[in-house]
Amino acid sequence: MAEVIKMPRMSDTMTEGVIVEWHKKVGEKVKPGDLLAEVETDKATMELESYNEGTLLYIGVEKGKSVKVEEVIAVIGREGEDYKAALGDASTGASEKEEPKPDEKDAASNGAPKAEAPKKEAPAVTPEQLGVTVIRMPLLSDTMTEGKIVKWNKKVGDKVKSDDNLADVETDKATMEVVGYTDGTLLYIGTPEGEAAKVNDVIAIIGKEGTDVSALVDSLNSAQDAQPAPEPSVKEEKPASAAAAQPAEEAPASDGNGRIKASPLAKKIAKDKGVDLKLVQGSGDGGRIIKKDIDNYTPAAAKAATAPAAGAVAAFTAAPGTEGYTDVSLSQMRKVIARRLSESKFGAPHFYLTMEIVMDNAMAARIRMNEVSPVKISFNDMVVKAAAMALRQHPAVNSSWMNESIRQWHHIHVGIAVAIEDGLIVPVIRFADQKSLSQIAAESKELSGKARNKKLQPNEFSGNTFTISNLGMMDIDEFTAIINPPDSAIMAVGRIKETVVKKGDGFGVSNIMKITLSCDHRSVDGAMGAAFLQTFKKYLENPVTMLV
Repeated sequence: MAEVIKMPRMSDTMTEGVIVEWHKKVGEKVKPGDLLAEVETDKATMELESYNEGTLLYIGVEKGKSVKVEEVIAVIGREGEDYKAALGDASTGASEKEEPKPDEKDAASNGAPKAEAPKKEAPAVTPEQLGVTVIRMPLLSDTMTEGKIVKWNKKVGDKVKSDDNLADVETDKATMEVVGYTDGTLLYIGTPEGEAAKVNDVIAIIGKEGTDVSALVDSLNSAQDAQPAPEPSVKEEKPASAAAAQPAEEAPASDGNGRIKASPLAKKIAKDKGVDLKLVQGSGDGGRIIKKDIDNYTPAAAKAATAPAAGAVAAFTAAPGTEGYTDVSLSQMRKVIARRLSESKFGAPHFYLTMEIVMDNAMAARIRMNEVSPVKISFNDMVVKAAAMALRQHPAVNSSWMNESIRQWHHIHVGIAVAIEDGLIVPVIRFADQKSLSQIAAESKELSGKARNKKLQPNEFSGNTFTISNLGMMDIDEFTAIINPPDSAIMAVGRIKETVVKKGDGFGVSNIMKITLSCDHRSVDGAMGAAFLQTFKKYLENPVTMLV
């Protein structure tokens, strides 16, 4: 009997997937474990394997098209078998979940045909009828609600290939590329540069050259409650950003924001070969690096890239005796920081516990460890390790408030707050309690560098169960931090300061570091937080215990 293959849910936040590539064609034999297709989710590109044996009878989703979770994408059965019955059963089940179409409601209702009559015009042109692909704002991070179009790399009328970078999108975490995954002509741009679009809003349409998509655009805009009217004026109000974007295309492999312009395939091959993209001269549009550039690259031919300093801020100047101000537009990251921390501060009842840590032994131990460590261990790395080991003993602090329950995590993922130009981002050291100090140091250094260059991937800045914010390197003695959702606690770390203390019959100098634990009182009580800090203090004041 024919078996229907549906789009599986490959991540907890996935609502739809894009078929990047089919690895089987209709008529080919399929065995359990065979790779059917590659699917791009909101987290990564993943492989879809077959759990059935037979012949691939039907493919319901073309390469490059998106499909919702649980919708039919293929049918596998016996060679020559009539699969339409199985396909009909699946589509019938799906249609039962959908709202009746307006004209069906009219036909079924005797009392209100006149009131519903205007809705009969709703069935408009569909993308399938026109043979076009609708590009929507993808979900590029787990906290993303909208994305800002930093730059369009193609104009209406341009030819595009399936791996072309259509646009650079700024999310709440980083600036990422939007790839069309289809060949054709760019027929429509729905969101101008500098403007934001909500996740799943239509941002572009790709299809055959000359296709009239105006009716489709009207239908899509009304469906998503978009407001297209302001778009023309916005485009005219933004000439500066458009002009500023032009010179960036002249740079061989940089988009002007310090990011490397390269196709996804070129990035993958470069990563596999260990090639630094900064040293590769791109031959694609606007100096973009493509596959053949990586294939033809040799270290001897590499030229050092001299990228302009990103994020340089002009010095403030004003004539004497004049007043003035500058309105700085909010980045997507700053918007999300404002929203999430406001929700945390005013939604979670915070309380604070401050403790002094004597760092004399830690300072001496760090010197000795760095003599043999393959990577330099910082005091923050020691804080991460001590906190992770203390969390293992106090699982109540390693928790999240779930409204109807408290979720105590069995794994320990420690987030490290990193300040960047646009705000704050939290790379995550996963399974921190199971890693050595040198492993934590290496991973922390790599993630912090990616964060400052806006190259973090979603799995590298999500999933934290506890967070550390350290301002000690900026000479801050002590401070309180706002809890980073979904955590129940965050540790604020101040600087190490020489302090006169009583020693024996006299006085001496000790190196003291103050830390403050912010706790969500809904899930962590004062005694729980205090017990956690006592364990943390023991580890940090006697670092040899962290090496066991």
